[in-house]
Amino acid sequence: MLQIEIDHLNKHYGGFHALKDINIAIEQGSFVALVGPSGCGKSTLLRTLAGLEKTSSGDVRIAGESVVGKPPRERDVAMVFQSYALYPHMDVEHNMNYSMRLKRRPKDEISERTRVAAETLGLDGLLDRLPKALSGGQRQRVAMGRAIVRNPKVFLFDEPLSNLDAALRVHMRSEIRKLHERLKATSVYVTHDQVEAMTMADHVVVMRSGVIEQQGSPLDLYDRPTNKFVAGFIGSPAMNFLPAIAGNNGTIILDNDGANPLNLKRNVDAGRKLWVGMRPEHLFLSPGSSDIAIDAVVAGIESTGSMTFIVIELAAQPVIVAHSGRPESSKGDKIRLHISSSNIHLFDRETELSV
Repeated sequence: MLQIEIDHLNKHYGGFHALKDINIAIEQGSFVALVGPSGCGKSTLLRTLAGLEKTSSGDVRIAGESVVGKPPRERDVAMVFQSYALYPHMDVEHNMNYSMRLKRRPKDEISERTRVAAETLGLDGLLDRLPKALSGGQRQRVAMGRAIVRNPKVFLFDEPLSNLDAALRVHMRSEIRKLHERLKATSVYVTHDQVEAMTMADHVVVMRSGVIEQQGSPLDLYDRPTNKFVAGFIGSPAMNFLPAIAGNNGTIILDNDGANPLNLKRNVDAGRKLWVGMRPEHLFLSPGSSDIAIDAVVAGIESTGSMTFIVIELAAQPVIVAHSGRPESSKGDKIRLHISSSNIHLFDRETELSV
């Protein structure tokens, strides 16, 4: 059953076209991430869904009912912002149930919903504390608790982890996902961090300049990117791109590097200019089952302890190799890299679409 339907949605700010013919269908109980660089329109789309921005054209339906023109309070959605937006003079309990008290809900209902939300989020021992006495992670949980208490049809998250340190972000990613699975709620989550989107969401929507570039499951986007932008945005470290030209009999010749022809046996017209995409984690120092070998010279090495990033130069471009462990190679060494032809992506140089 569809919980959210966004149909040919457009948003204009004067002469600026912020959202361009957006179409998304979100199943009930799914976790959807809107991801893309700053200014791509993801937060505008979320705010339009919440009713904080008016639509210029198109339709937005929640649980089958159009909400275009309805104020936020009539949409039955709850939003968790990047800033916690907690009332500093209220304790945790009153911050969480403030909206219910405004609606003059029965005291027993308010108390029970607050208790359940606090237990769900591990806040039951902190209900009498003021926000200033809480850590960043605890404040974010209070903000989520305020949304949970309302028991809405849809949860909206606008980059809720941006203000947290790296370690706490990883922890809170897991907590939000567990919370989603426990509540079986429909969630829409905005982030610029593709790792968050890949690890948390069932469905990822990649945006650029107000347009949806591609949407699907995280692994669909990783394995089958529709264009060079999506291929470079999804994955960490980012995919390597090398300029090349199609030769005869399915051979791909890298620009400025005729010593490493790639025999991919792809049906590409000879002379077509391409981008060759190779993910750092698909390049190996040992052959394994790979069928393509590339000779190169090490230009630099960066180690994180468990992972080593080897930088080589190929086709006059820096290429990153993600190696698990600590190789014996050092700067200036000649090495042979191996990759499976099935893990090599081709994109048209002019259109940047997948070939």
